[in-house]
Amino acid sequence: MNGIPRLTYQQYRAVRRLVHDCCNYDGGNCLALDDGWEPCVCVQSITYSLVCKWFRAAVLPTDKGLCAALLHRGQARPCAECGAMFVPRSNRGKYCDECAANVRRRRKLPANGNAAGVDI
Repeated sequence: MNGIPRLTYQQYRAVRRLVHDCCNYDGGNCLALDDGWEPCVCVQSITYSLVCKWFRAAVLPTDKGLCAALLHRGQARPCAECGAMFVPRSNRGKYCDECAANVRRRRKLPANGNAAGVDI
């Protein structure tokens, strides 16, 4: 990827909510940037870019849709079932991981809805 990814307003709000899950976040300050003299503001919480490498590597992957939309912009596509962004494992991928399991389960059931396949 070239450059630092820029965020839309909706992505910025989602990132702001995720910042609170970071282990280095302490009441608006970043423990990783703290030198012991005075607190340092968490840079990820005040910018419209993905600048914090720790956030990008450890926190952002917890939200798969947002991660796909920001880090895999050229490869991400919307799920045919739910519409969430995901990175397909092959060129034929249509569904995100959660929906793929549901679609597979639905296709496996017989048409009459009886799981055992026996008519009553």
